[in-house]
Order: sequence, then C-alpha cells, then structure tokens
Amino acid sequence: MENRFFNEVKGRFGFGCMRLPMKQGEVDYETFRRMVDRFMDAGLNYFDTAHGYLDEKSEIAIRECLVRRYPREAFILTNKLSQNYFQKEEDIRPLFEKQLECCGVDYFDFYLMHAQGRGCYDQYQNARAYEVAQELKKEGKVHHVGLSFHDNAEFLDKILTDHPEIEVVQIQFNYLDYEEETVQSRACYEVCVKHGVPVLVMEPVKGGSLINLPDSQKARLDALIGDSGADYASYALRFAEHFDQMFMVLSGMSNMEQMESNLSCMVEPKPLDENEMQTLLDIGRYLREEGQIPCTGCRYCTKDCPQQIAIPDIFSAWNVKKRRQDFPAFGMYQHAIRDNGKPEDCIKCGSCEEICPQHLQIRDLLEEAAEVLSRPPF
Repeated sequence: MENRFFNEVKGRFGFGCMRLPMKQGEVDYETFRRMVDRFMDAGLNYFDTAHGYLDEKSEIAIRECLVRRYPREAFILTNKLSQNYFQKEEDIRPLFEKQLECCGVDYFDFYLMHAQGRGCYDQYQNARAYEVAQELKKEGKVHHVGLSFHDNAEFLDKILTDHPEIEVVQIQFNYLDYEEETVQSRACYEVCVKHGVPVLVMEPVKGGSLINLPDSQKARLDALIGDSGADYASYALRFAEHFDQMFMVLSGMSNMEQMESNLSCMVEPKPLDENEMQTLLDIGRYLREEGQIPCTGCRYCTKDCPQQIAIPDIFSAWNVKKRRQDFPAFGMYQHAIRDNGKPEDCIKCGSCEEICPQHLQIRDLLEEAAEVLSRPPF
C-alpha cells in the first residue's frame, strides 16, 4: 500500500494513540500490543501521539508496546510540541529530548506544532518554535515538520503564509463538521489545497458521535449498508479518506473490535459513490440542525479543572437527552457526577474554554446542562 505523499508511509490510515485501551486508569499493555501487531500485520505503519495524551502515558505505552518490539525502520512515529509544556525557546529542546526518551527513539518521523490557533500562535512565534523544529530537522532528529490546527480557515491561511516550510497539516475533518461554522472542515481543507500541503485527518468519527446517531439517521445509513457488512464508522472514515489531498486518516482505537472494524474499510478503502456522499452530507446537516453539543470527548478540559467536573460525560448525557432519550440521559448524568464535581460547582475560571479544541462556551453550557439534566424524567 503506497502513500502518494510520503514514500516511507504505508497506506492512508493511522493509529491515533490518544484513546488507547485502559484498565483501572492505566494503559492496558496486553491489549495494546495485540492491536499494534494487528495494525502492523495489516501492512500499515503510522502511529500518532503527543506528550500530554493519557496524562503522559501514551508515549510510554508506545515505547513498551511498539518501539521495543519492532525495528525503528518498521514504523512511522509522529509527536507534537504542545503549548502547556513550554514558555520560551530554551524550554523546547529539553522537552523534545524528554519526548524522545519517553518514546524510546532517536528521531520522530513527523513533529507537529500542536493545536495551532489564535490562542497560542503568538507563544509559538515568540519562542521561535517553528524555527527550532527546522533546526531539529537539519540535525536528523525530525524528518518532517507540520502542525495540527483548531481555528478557522482564515487563520490557517495566515500560518501557512507565514510558514511555507510546513509539510503537513492535521485538521479536524468529518461529515458533521464539513460545513460547521466553527470548525470549518471544508474551508480549512481548501486552504491546504491552495498551499499544496498534504492533510492529516483527526476526529473522522467526531469522538464517536458519528456512530451514536439518532434513529432516523441510522435508518438512512442502514439503507446504504444493506447486507455489505459495513458499519457506521466505516462510512465516516471513508468520507474523510475520499478527498484527494488527504495524506492520512487517524483513528483513536481503544479495543480490538474498533481495530477490526476500521481495518475492514481502510486497508483498501473504497471511494464513496455520489449517493453515499450526498447521504452523509445530509446526515451531517441534520445533526447540526438538531443542536448537538459538538464535544469529541478529548478530555483536554478535565485535566486542569479545579472542581474535577466530568465535562465530556455531562455533555454526552445532554446530547442523549436532546434525542429525547430521557431515562438513559438521566442515568448517564448521575453517573457523571457521582464521583466528580457537579455543573453547579463550576467556579467560572475558564481554563476549560482556553484549551477546548472545539471552542465551546463550556461555562454557559454547564449551567444549561445542570438545569436540564438534574430533573428526574418522571
């Protein structure tokens, strides 16, 4: 399986390591090893991580389950420079060396400026982060430099104009966000095409929300699937892969079932036909109009929450409530607050909103969620 943009990469499907299999708060190494082996046996080789993933456990898991078990040339490893781990230029190289050590490697194939947007771009510019990354490339410690992005298309155009040396851009891209005004998947993709930069896809299944569809939209996909054996995730992944400038589609898989499902459609992905494409776009339009909270469950917001509020779990319950599934929503909400803070405990510090990739107004949404979900459905 060749990759049209980078010869060393096999295929167009990557293993995102932000949602690994977990057991009692730790990465389940036994399951992860089996998933790594299955992924490699399928002829694929691209793995993606970041220092902060899984409370800094993702890199270590990659070292133990991938790096120590396969020769370095057998896999492609991407890591990222995240804003909360540096303040000035002098901080970057020590962090980078720590990342190499945690992963157990001498170089990264791809190194991305993480989660670029208005809120952090000046920090990267002032610390000469892009320039330091190019220095690391010259030293052979990085093979390709890119960025991941969470903002609008206009700002992405600015960054790529400022830094024409960027070799790849990772954006959120799925059929729900394709025409979404905040994420602007389509417009951001078109900016990448304009600059001739290959695109990495994150959140192709929107944190699982494109699997847990309302019944009316499940029926529309079921009609497409027929007796083919496909599933809802396969259509989301194929949508993301369908576009010509796509270099790689990432999926965060947390069990073997997800792995097998994804491999079944992505080892040799079949292009969508016109009817399939239109159906997915129509479903995306329906979901936007339904008013679902576009939370992907990345859990960035919970890490520094002083009240330990399980924000993604509360929003998930609210989305279920919006589908008029009152009893399940109430149970999910009670579970979310059982051992965590309640929405009304929020002190409005705003740390969650500063880091949210979806730019959600979390503080206001928590107030609304508390009012809607705290009442028993009887």
